[in-house]
Amino acid sequence: MNSLTPRIAVIGSGYWGKNLVRNFHELGALHSVCDTREDVLKQVREKYELKTTASFNALLADPEVDGVAIAAPATQHFELARCALRAGKDVFVEKPLALKAQDGQELVRLAEERQKILMVGHILEYHPAILELKRLIREGELGRLQYIYSSRLNLGKLRTEENILWSFAPHDISAILFLLEEMPERISSHGGSYLDSRVYDTTLTTCDFKSGVKAHIFVSWLHPFKEQKLAIVGGSKMAVFNDVEPENKLVLYSHRIDWRDRMPVAHKDAGHTLLLPKEEPLRRECEHFLNCIRTREAPRTDGRSAVRVLQVLQSCEDSLRANGQPVEVAHLSSEYFAHSTAVIDAGCEIGRGTKVWHFSHVMSGSKLGEGCNLGQNVVIGTDVKIGNNVKIQNNVSVYTGVELEDDVFCGPSIVFTNVINPRSQIIRKHEYRKTLVRKGASIGANATIVCGITLGRYSFVGAGAVVTHDVPDYALVVGVPAVQAGWMCSCGIRLANDVPEVTCSSCGRCYRIGGGMCQDVSVAEQSRSEVSVQLVAAD
Repeated sequence: MNSLTPRIAVIGSGYWGKNLVRNFHELGALHSVCDTREDVLKQVREKYELKTTASFNALLADPEVDGVAIAAPATQHFELARCALRAGKDVFVEKPLALKAQDGQELVRLAEERQKILMVGHILEYHPAILELKRLIREGELGRLQYIYSSRLNLGKLRTEENILWSFAPHDISAILFLLEEMPERISSHGGSYLDSRVYDTTLTTCDFKSGVKAHIFVSWLHPFKEQKLAIVGGSKMAVFNDVEPENKLVLYSHRIDWRDRMPVAHKDAGHTLLLPKEEPLRRECEHFLNCIRTREAPRTDGRSAVRVLQVLQSCEDSLRANGQPVEVAHLSSEYFAHSTAVIDAGCEIGRGTKVWHFSHVMSGSKLGEGCNLGQNVVIGTDVKIGNNVKIQNNVSVYTGVELEDDVFCGPSIVFTNVINPRSQIIRKHEYRKTLVRKGASIGANATIVCGITLGRYSFVGAGAVVTHDVPDYALVVGVPAVQAGWMCSCGIRLANDVPEVTCSSCGRCYRIGGGMCQDVSVAEQSRSEVSVQLVAAD
């Protein structure tokens, strides 16, 4: 083996994994194979005369292994890839990367943190026909794109761990996103479960793109014949990629539509077959992975692109559960972290560096700023607005109508309300009252904030307090119902009471207290100083 060739271990040598084994062996990069079935390992040893193991952990501990290629069942992809990245290996994962977009994001974050290659087996992006279609679209030969139709049908390999959508559709979704270079805005999916009520056997999905293109994706493993087609309709020409066809895989049609007597008349073209290189897409894909390991360049089908595919798949699932109703596509950013158990609804905005931890739920329409931290079991209601650097501890629900400005701290198990007189049998959504928590405010554990009030800037609510009225800036309130017990510095230190002028013993800030108000004099002085400097500069 060439010393410059990365050494790859393949995890799983079954239905598809055996093809990875073959290709990496032919490329001189196959180091070993891991599988739990001894009969499979025996066949590998007899055919390739190389190391095999049933222990995934032993393989990860082997310093000779540079990278792993995972072809295990889809339900195991996330955990196997995470373990491999943590062990310092470059990772290739067959599609799908995971079964949740949040899990995919975690793998992206981990790969970037460990500076490891993370590549996903979206094989169509390495197919000569798809690459040629990409060229035709880029050079405008098809004209303005109108719609795309794909079908992936077969009386196929039935699965119980994932439905047809997750088994077949990732191929076509990845190809369509690759060709269009945009995410869909809305998705609707309809499906049927015939063999097992818990698993969809056939789905039909419609994707609406901002550019005006529509894409229809039809997948089924209960079909009388095998079909793998992708048709692209443009204003000038149409193209059909038929992957089942052995020779004429990509055909270009110059069909024309004329209008006569205000009626469209179609003129059909016989079609022109485009010649393609005789190359195996999987070979190209394996070579690309090896090259990325050598050069440390990001793969064409990296983790980020795989997460976009997962976002589309999750939106399809949401539509299926809603009986085909259109849903907005969740635009998740890998710049924030969400634990695999967290639920992020479609239509949310989450800022860079924000962390959403175990079993939390961020609902549709909510906006979270940068650098926030949501602890365990946190619920963010619909259309809630949260600023930057907000810390929300465990077991807190921020309901619709509540707004948290920058730097707010919410202690564990605090309670926000949005209706003053709730009854289970009466819907009072039209009676929601707005609650505003101003910049820098802190709310202690188990406090209750009654709706319709404002907590002032840098105010401090003591643990267990029940706040029923507005709280002034810098005020400290405690008790049930809450009453004012003093003033607090913006740094969190209690100020001396009944003193008109006071300096914080910790940070040195100066405050003026009087008339039921507290003002940070140092801020006002600083503002005047800045104005003075500007005037001097202007002179």
